Amino acid sequence: MNRARRPTDLALNRTGIYLSPTDGPAVVEGARDAPSSPGCARALAEVRRQYAGEVGLIGHMPAPASLRVVENVGGAVLRRHKVHLLLDKLGERLAFERTGVRLFDALMAKLEAQGSWDRGPTLEELAQFRADEAHHFALLQDVLINLGADPTAVTPSADLAGVELAGIVQVVSDPRTTLPQALHAHLVAELVDSASWEQLVGLADDFGEAALAHKLREPLAQELRHRDTVTTWLKRHAALVVEGTLKYSA
Repeated sequence: MNRARRPTDLALNRTGIYLSPTDGPAVVEGARDAPSSPGCARALAEVRRQYAGEVGLIGHMPAPASLRVVENVGGAVLRRHKVHLLLDKLGERLAFERTGVRLFDALMAKLEAQGSWDRGPTLEELAQFRADEAHHFALLQDVLINLGADPTAVTPSADLAGVELAGIVQVVSDPRTTLPQALHAHLVAELVDSASWEQLVGLADDFGEAALAHKLREPLAQELRHRDTVTTWLKRHAALVVEGTLKYSA
């Protein structure tokens, strides 16, 4: 695509109706006609309610690789569902960090192709953040193994996280998106990731696992730095656009 004709540049856009004084009102008037098929919002809600009562859950917790999973997490007095909660959330972060590495791979490729801006991201910074994500993945893998769990198993929350991240991966990997657009999508991931690490540390504290909580605080601090840095990059880009230094589509 010609970089002079980015989607954010002013050009032909047929999505609005106000610039069509003839067809626009006709479309609005047509929307007031009777629907082409029977149904209403209440009926749709009822169908959703029926499906919710009939289908199963999104996956199940895998069996532990060994009995250490009970012995290592707060002792055998813990109820099984509490142990599963911690393992499910550890599996969720493991899946998220794996995808985080791939997101930074895509961001680095986009930066190399398009360049950055004054006080914007550098290749070295993105590479360091990618290394942080890889380190977090390895740490979580070791934690799960030491607890007697199988880090290759996909827990329900890990499955859900994969679906949640799919749209972000599509935006960042799309060759048509600019680096600021990709970073905007990536910020969604960073906001979720930092909040989820905070939840995980709190969960370890609730279990009385002080050593585990301490181990997880370093990744939490790094994820908070990722979040704040990406936010700063995007704010700087917007400021340069307002100053006229950059085009909005840059």
